Amino acid sequence: MKTLIIIPSRLSATRLPGKPLFKINGLSMISNVFKKAEEANIGEVVVATEDQEIIDDVKKNGGQAILTEKDHKTGTDRIYEAFQKLNNRKIDLILNLQGDEPLMDIEDIRNLNNQMIKNQSQLGTLAAKIKDKVLYKNENIVKVCTKEQLDHLNFPKATNFTRKVSEQDKNIYHHLGIYCYSKETLKEFVSYNQSSNEIKSRLEQLRALDNNIKINVALAKSSPIGVDTEEDFLAIKKIMEYKT
Repeated sequence: MKTLIIIPSRLSATRLPGKPLFKINGLSMISNVFKKAEEANIGEVVVATEDQEIIDDVKKNGGQAILTEKDHKTGTDRIYEAFQKLNNRKIDLILNLQGDEPLMDIEDIRNLNNQMIKNQSQLGTLAAKIKDKVLYKNENIVKVCTKEQLDHLNFPKATNFTRKVSEQDKNIYHHLGIYCYSKETLKEFVSYNQSSNEIKSRLEQLRALDNNIKINVALAKSSPIGVDTEEDFLAIKKIMEYKT
């Protein structure tokens, strides 16, 4: 099966505008993510964006990028437009990687892709164990509830995605912003209107569950920090620059 990785990215993020072009080790965050996706070596990688500056940056650093419309409500709508524009009929799976998670583990990306192929799933994502109890109360951290306890071999179904949980709830994990769709499922997903649960919780994956699209979950080795605030960015920058 053939996989295409699409990374949606835009400069006008509400909480931290301009973050895709913030520099880490002299390279923009979006180009760092692009290079990480290429290292996973599971298929072609393309950035989908509404901003010419992002396209110029990605191309200058040896990557591929495609210009999309400005009025998309979600990242998934943006990747579907890019997928249509690329018009590659040989693609079976579309992997949506977030442009603000440069610490995502390559092995975790590969594992999700392998689980999708092995289980012939409609839609898959990743989650990590919650090691810090503070995260249960942090509503910026999205949690996923699964039917069974996650281990490194299984790929159980998600029963819910939420921002609020109690520690007593069973099979609760930290949801990571990465999705892998079969091309039929991606087309079906974007054909639905945003659901009331999705709008209320600001979680587009609830649109899938509300329309009976099953989401399977693989266990990730670790929870990378996403960049939502300036503090997040400085923390990631410190980690990545220390490593080099």
